[in-house]
Amino acid sequence: MEPRLVGPGPYRATRLWNEIIELFRAGMPLRKHRCRFKSYERCFKASEAVDCLHELLGSNQNFGPEVTRDQTVKLLKKFLKNHVIEDIKGRWGKEDFEDDGHLYRFPPSSPLKSYPKKPSCGKEVIKFPDWNEPKAGTSQEHIPVKSVTMNSEMWYKRHSIAIGEVPACKLVFRRELTQTNIEEIWKSMTLSRLQKVLGLDSLDEVLDTKLVNSKYLVQNVYNVNKQGIVTLEDKSKELPHWILSAMKCLANWPSCSDLKQPTYSGFERDVFKTIVDYFGQMKEPLLTFHFFDIFVSVLGLLQKPSKAVEALQISCLLLPPENRKRLQLLVRMMARISLNQDLPPLSESLRTRTLMVQAFSRCILCSKDEIDLDELLAAKLVSFLMDNYQEILSVPSDLKSSIEDHVVHLQRVQIKYAGADSDATLPPPSFCHQISTDEFEYQRATGSQEPLAALLEEIVMNKEISVKDKKKKLKQFQKSYPEVYRVRFPTPETEAMLFPEKTKQKPPILMWALKKPFQPFHRTRSFRM
Repeated sequence: MEPRLVGPGPYRATRLWNEIIELFRAGMPLRKHRCRFKSYERCFKASEAVDCLHELLGSNQNFGPEVTRDQTVKLLKKFLKNHVIEDIKGRWGKEDFEDDGHLYRFPPSSPLKSYPKKPSCGKEVIKFPDWNEPKAGTSQEHIPVKSVTMNSEMWYKRHSIAIGEVPACKLVFRRELTQTNIEEIWKSMTLSRLQKVLGLDSLDEVLDTKLVNSKYLVQNVYNVNKQGIVTLEDKSKELPHWILSAMKCLANWPSCSDLKQPTYSGFERDVFKTIVDYFGQMKEPLLTFHFFDIFVSVLGLLQKPSKAVEALQISCLLLPPENRKRLQLLVRMMARISLNQDLPPLSESLRTRTLMVQAFSRCILCSKDEIDLDELLAAKLVSFLMDNYQEILSVPSDLKSSIEDHVVHLQRVQIKYAGADSDATLPPPSFCHQISTDEFEYQRATGSQEPLAALLEEIVMNKEISVKDKKKKLKQFQKSYPEVYRVRFPTPETEAMLFPEKTKQKPPILMWALKKPFQPFHRTRSFRM
């Protein structure tokens, strides 16, 4: 069985767990071992299992070479507890697996994790303010209105001025957008963008959208300081001052502004341990249990770094403001410590970067489920966060601009033409993707010409107007849109075919003569003959 890349989608952690079990069972060498004067068939030593699984995880693109031997041992402890493996006497259920010479074996069938059946999360329908006629005395400035869906008929009406007609129209009004309306617009468009980046048909099985607080989302976007760090309205949720001082001390080492210079050896390790202990005692990770599945799904995009960065940007906006602020401060400190050459080593056996990942990954991301691969997944996510924290933990400017433009659009007065449905539901927001310059030029040329070409064709095929009016409209269209007109009628001959001239046939002279009153003359002549 060959390892495969597990992309974003529902139950990604479960799919990874099951795949690793199948790969481990298929790849672990089994042979006869002796223990206390007794032979055991088809078993393996604990150290051999660590070697095999460590190599398997390191070569698997879902995890990579960053996986440590210690993390592999922790995973095998979970395997023993969940009866993926058992000792040679058939015992399992405890995490007493060690990297030693004890013998283990596979049970007849290692239990794979079943996919949970989550209740379907009903899609929330955002209710916009109703459309109404203006009240007496209401100003027509800054009134939200609904845009009109354009088709060829509407395009004809919009451009009818160019061909000499102005259809009936009126202004359409809507009650002002409240702060709640704006927050719900932010939530709807943000989740739509996240779904598109992940490439999913629905977010239902990776995220319960009812748990997304639209108020938190808006606060994370607008309540920030000059450094982009969230500012909290509730000051009681701020980090304690002594923890902030400790984090600043290590992040800015050796320039400690809040603390005096250390006077004993190992001071920096004590400060680091204080920080680790504080974040380790939290009851819930910073990314929360509710959002575990969505962040695990994002890990499936790490082969496309730009997509992964955008997905993480959006996902981190969904966090409670206090969680987002702590994540910003913690990851920034971790990145600075890892790059600080002046800081003495914080561990005798681990590199500083590896120490940062191992010390804080579980307080950033973990699952309530004990049989998940949360340690490995958290380590991979935290490593990516440290490398791209400045971009990931900032507000995505393109998303912010698109939503603000949409809100402004709803607050702009527009004209409703007769026959347009003003009560139609607003179409769901759509998002653009980057294209090449050549494709942009092509779309700019063809995108605007196609509706005009349709309008011209309607004029040509309209049999209800007279030839004189049709010629008049075509002449005005040619003056307004010469390029479109030239495509439809490239030569004068093609234009002339639209109005073929009727040829008048001259009657023969004889026929004309027979119609004259010369009958008496003919009768006289025939009498003489």
